[in-house]
Amino acid sequence: MSHEHSHPVPESGKRLAIVVALNFTITIAEVIGGLMSGSLSLLSDALHNFSDGIAVIIAWIAIKLRHVPRSDRYTFGLQRAELLAAVINAGALVAISIYLFFEAWKHYMHPEPIAGNIMTIIPSIGLVANIIGAWLLHRGSKKSMNLRAAYVHLFSDAISSVGVILGGLAIMYYSVYWIDPLLTVLIGIYVLKESMQILWHTLNIFLLAAPSELNVEEIRQAICEHESINDVHHVHLWTVSESDIHFEGHITVSDQLLSKSSKIREQLEILLHEKFDINHTTLQFETLSDYCATREMA
Repeated sequence: MSHEHSHPVPESGKRLAIVVALNFTITIAEVIGGLMSGSLSLLSDALHNFSDGIAVIIAWIAIKLRHVPRSDRYTFGLQRAELLAAVINAGALVAISIYLFFEAWKHYMHPEPIAGNIMTIIPSIGLVANIIGAWLLHRGSKKSMNLRAAYVHLFSDAISSVGVILGGLAIMYYSVYWIDPLLTVLIGIYVLKESMQILWHTLNIFLLAAPSELNVEEIRQAICEHESINDVHHVHLWTVSESDIHFEGHITVSDQLLSKSSKIREQLEILLHEKFDINHTTLQFETLSDYCATREMA
């Protein structure tokens, strides 16, 4: 039985602290700027930035919990704390997006004058801060869905800052006030799309779905190609966390080869790890006569 586990390298606490400080600073600046300018898109960007800071704090807590040692109570440890944090972060973004849609409609139906100069200057500062924050989280986002959710927060805010800046310029020079709610809707659509992808992925892990990048039938065929194996059944494939893939199944061999099951098991564990990146296997061996008897009883 294999017990090798590969875990993503956690982002340093210093990097995460910098990201949190940047986002809360931007939030304060954009709330003040949004109230002074009357811009909904600027206020929505502030709300988004505030959620960014909270997302990173949750991410940091989840990373700490993930490395809590296993116990008799939590036999897998707290590996799924990261997934829970990703669901919370992405769910918060979905709620924020829906709220922004309603606010955008209200501002479209009842437009108000907006100070385009403030709407341009404040997001420019936020753009720089979000780019720095996204860069700090980029490496970890490739290995952790939790950090991926936080990274999406920051990256989407950088994009929305560009939109707000362009909107501010359009209002300054052409007085097209309807562009403010339009930008709000576009920001909301993008955030909603990214959030739903994260939610779907993490919920599939909670539901013990097989990893999307693996094909169960291909795994069966690879096992059955072993010269000593007659059949594989009662197959289960799931992930405890993003980097911890588990596989279990019943392996049927001839009566004469049952005594060699330890060697065959070792060979299969190496095969599954090298070809499919499965790092935890549970294989139960049975003889061909036992398997046939079980099928007849069924």
